[in-house]
Amino acid sequence: MNKEIKIGNRVIGETSPVFVVAELSANHNQDYGRALEILHAAKEAGADAIKLQTYTADTITIDCDAPCFQINEGTIWDGTTLYRLYQEAYTPWEWQPKLKEEAEKLGMECFSSPFDLTSVDFLENMNVPAYKIASYEINDIPLIRKIAKLHKPIIFATGIAYPEDISRALSVCKEEGNQDIILLKCVSSYPTPYEAVNLNVIPTLAKTYGCLVGISDHTMGTIVSAGSVALGVKMVEKHLTLRRADGGPDSAFSMEPEEFASMVRDIRIMEKALGSSEYTLTDAQKLEHGGARSLFVVKDIAAGECFSPENVRSIRPGSGLHTMYYEEILGKRAKTSLKKGTPLAWELID
Repeated sequence: MNKEIKIGNRVIGETSPVFVVAELSANHNQDYGRALEILHAAKEAGADAIKLQTYTADTITIDCDAPCFQINEGTIWDGTTLYRLYQEAYTPWEWQPKLKEEAEKLGMECFSSPFDLTSVDFLENMNVPAYKIASYEINDIPLIRKIAKLHKPIIFATGIAYPEDISRALSVCKEEGNQDIILLKCVSSYPTPYEAVNLNVIPTLAKTYGCLVGISDHTMGTIVSAGSVALGVKMVEKHLTLRRADGGPDSAFSMEPEEFASMVRDIRIMEKALGSSEYTLTDAQKLEHGGARSLFVVKDIAAGECFSPENVRSIRPGSGLHTMYYEEILGKRAKTSLKKGTPLAWELID
């Protein structure tokens, strides 16, 4: 898989800044003005992209009250059906080209998760720069194949994926000649408890599948997203709302703008702190190295007098002989008289 991918004007690679994505999801609460507010809040908070979801209740499921369509698995959406949830949560398709245009005016990328073949056609007409496959769609091979044939970057969430699901999806992409893949570590639990995150899987994903990796983070707070950067993620996706108190299907686990901005700051700090994997001293550290210990005369010594533990010690700073010579010089004699505080040097030793 390719280790450098371009999404719109953004390069995503092993040496590039983390690509930060704000997920709009259902947080617009069916209000276009609110959707625009969230988009602008994403920009102000430092997001590189806004992500949409492209489906209707009828394209993602059917209107049926049978038990398997009821939501009762201990989620925040229990007590309704899939159809009714998606009726409330979907983003009207007529908004999406306008949202993309506005995002691009602000210098952000805009792409989406399609949930059926017709939504792919719709998004192609919008000319989105990338596609995301939601984790529940990672086993939709016809959908993946249709997208792979477009030769645009594909971002896979892996929240409910078995290893064979990931391998099968990537095989389809390879068959269609698409090597621009990002795998997102994801837990399909909303919000995700910290003990379920398993960030240590991130390097495993990168090594096993040879892909760039990211995280779709549904935990509360910034620490998981920022910490994932130390494990190699190159993309971070978080849900964004204006205020959780405003309600909506996804509000309970979404970030508010101030929190999102704090997360972006933490990510950028983590990037700076990671620095280089090569062990070298900075210029400042090299200067500070002069403060390390070395051998000094700590008591006046007469010419010809022997060096001993009483008149030579390892102390700060580092102006004298290296401490590794301590045993070697004990018993040797001073060439000349030496005052307390003199840094030892070979020319002073007989």
